[in-house]
Parts: sequence; structure tokens; C-alpha cells
Amino acid sequence: MTVMDSAALRQALAAQLAEDGALRTEPWRAAVEAVPRHEFLRGGFFRRFGDAWRPVPAGREGWLEHCYADESLVTQIAGSIVPADIRGEILREPTSSSTLPSLVVRMLDDLRVEDGDRVLEIGTGTGYSTGLLCHRLGDDWVTSVEVDAGVSGRASVGLGACGYFPELVVADGLAGHKDGAPYDRVIATCGVRELPHPWIEQTKPGGTILATLCGWMHASELARLTVGHDGTARGRLLGGRVSFMLARPQLPPPLGMLPDFDSGDERPARLGADLLDDWDARFVAQLAAPRVQRLSLTLADTAQHVLVDVEDGAWAALSRGGERWTVRQGGPVQLWDAVEDHLLRWQADGSPALDRFEVTITPEEQRVTWPQV
Repeated sequence: MTVMDSAALRQALAAQLAEDGALRTEPWRAAVEAVPRHEFLRGGFFRRFGDAWRPVPAGREGWLEHCYADESLVTQIAGSIVPADIRGEILREPTSSSTLPSLVVRMLDDLRVEDGDRVLEIGTGTGYSTGLLCHRLGDDWVTSVEVDAGVSGRASVGLGACGYFPELVVADGLAGHKDGAPYDRVIATCGVRELPHPWIEQTKPGGTILATLCGWMHASELARLTVGHDGTARGRLLGGRVSFMLARPQLPPPLGMLPDFDSGDERPARLGADLLDDWDARFVAQLAAPRVQRLSLTLADTAQHVLVDVEDGAWAALSRGGERWTVRQGGPVQLWDAVEDHLLRWQADGSPALDRFEVTITPEEQRVTWPQV
């Protein structure tokens, strides 16, 4: 590998992102052309092979080219395992990654930073997006918070190799970083089910928060919010089906022992579970049942589409017979009733696209609504 190799790959990546419409402004193109992504991947990464992950060490043939591909590269598995720890395959879930560059630069552009803006980044990750922010604004204007000390340490090494020295903080990013507040911009590179109010409190009135609102049914959208003088934040979803790993404190609880799906009350379903295969519909369903997890099971040779709220014990199991769906529900609330009601109202209003949804966050609640007919 030579400096010329990586410089040419950075130029090619910037050209590709610009052609694809992800890289829309000259300052961010200059950042992509200047910041070497491979410096943040010196520890290697994992690639998926079937159901398993295999390590790709730095320097292996093809490693450098993958560093400059527009793809997410997993850098940590199961909360602590890095590529150097594995000599074969691993079947656990990813917990940290270098996000695909097109999404990184799209978000940075959507953040609408200006010279002199102080930025708080939630989720340092590999440090690549932090490096882009440093190139655009300067080290003194960038603070990045990461919950994992090992991840933050590796990011610090990568940033230092590039000549960037922002303030890096090891802490729970959901609490922000009040010592550096107030900020002009807050950007989260992890998903959140509920946007933490400290982010709003630490943002100047008129400032911007850019974050991905997620749910445990795995539909998520980018939201851009403006902070008001009254301590609220309002804005809209931006659309585009953005997906990030959830912030660790907001991950769903273990399913544990499942309920007895032969109990409960059965009725014909007004809507079938196959509707949840649609991203927009699933996001709407999450608004009605924000603590629900979705899974598929086969019970007595019948496919069951199951929704479970572990915290309060509510559940719904749907099965299909021909063109008809049946739902059986148990627990303190009727989950599928709530989901059906919400989806039917959305359909009655013309099934508006998610980029028309409005978000309002106060100290008391997070509300996501769509325009009504």
C-alpha cells in the first residue's frame, strides 16, 4: 500500500458519492478526499459469510479497496470482540461498525453545519465521521462521545494518525456532554428509540439535532429537529430508510420464556402480519407499540407471526389460512388491536410517506405524527 494508492481511492470514492447524489457540497467532498478512511480500519474488519462473520486483517489483499468501498464494515462483535481476536468464524451480533460513507456524508450534509459551529457527536465509532467533522470545522469545534472505552481508544489512534485531535469523551452518549455545552449541532451515529432530553438541553435555541429514530421492529428514519427556546425540539423525518445500531442502553430486553400462544383470545384480523414487511407500515406500527419485538415461529406446523412486549407481558400471534388472517392475543393490552387501529388510520389518510411525518419532543413525551386528510 502506498500514499498514492489511498489518495487515488479517496478521489474515486468522492467521485462515486458525488455521482450517486450522496455527496452534495464542496466542503464535504474536500473532506472525503482528504481523510483516509483506512487509518480508522487498521484493526481490520469482519465480513459476512453465510450466517457467520470472518475477520479481514489490515494489509490482506483487497483490504485497502474495501476500506474505500461504499459499504459498512463491522469492526466489533458481541460488545468486545475485534478482528484480531478471531482465527475462524463467529456467529454473534455486530456491535460497532464503520458506517457506509454515503450515509455518513449524507448525514453530515443534512446537519447543515457552518464555520464556527460547535458540534457534539454521539457515537465515535471508528472515528471516520469525527475526522470528517474535524477537517470541515477544526478540532476545537468537535466533541465526540463513545460509551465503549476500547472503541474510543482505537478511534483516537486513527484520528491522531490523520493529525486530528478533537475532544473524545468515554461516557454514555445518551447523557450528552454537558461540560462542552451549549452546542450548535448534535449528531448521533447510533439509533435511539427515544431521543434523550439532555441532547435538547445541551443544544442552543435554534440549533439542530440530527438523529435516527428506531424501534424494536427494526424500522428507522432520520429526523432533523430544531431546538426551541421553550426546551422542546420539533422537526421532520427526512426519509431514506436510514439504519443504525441502537444505542446499547436502548436495546430490547431478552425475550426470555415466551408466553403460551394457545391461550388468549382469538378473532379474525382486520390486517395481516405481512403488512409489516413494508418498511413504512412497520415504522407506523412501532409508533403504536414502541416496546414490541417481532419474531416468526412455527408452532404445530403453522407459521406464526408474533409480537411480544416483554416488559408488560402482552403478545399477539397471527397466522394465515388461505387469504384470511387470524390473531390470538394475551396479556394486559391487545397489541394487535392497537397496531391495526394505527395502521388503518394511516391508510385512511392516504398512507403518507415518512418524510412527511412531523416529530415533536418535549420533556414529557416524544410524538411522531403524519398529515391527516
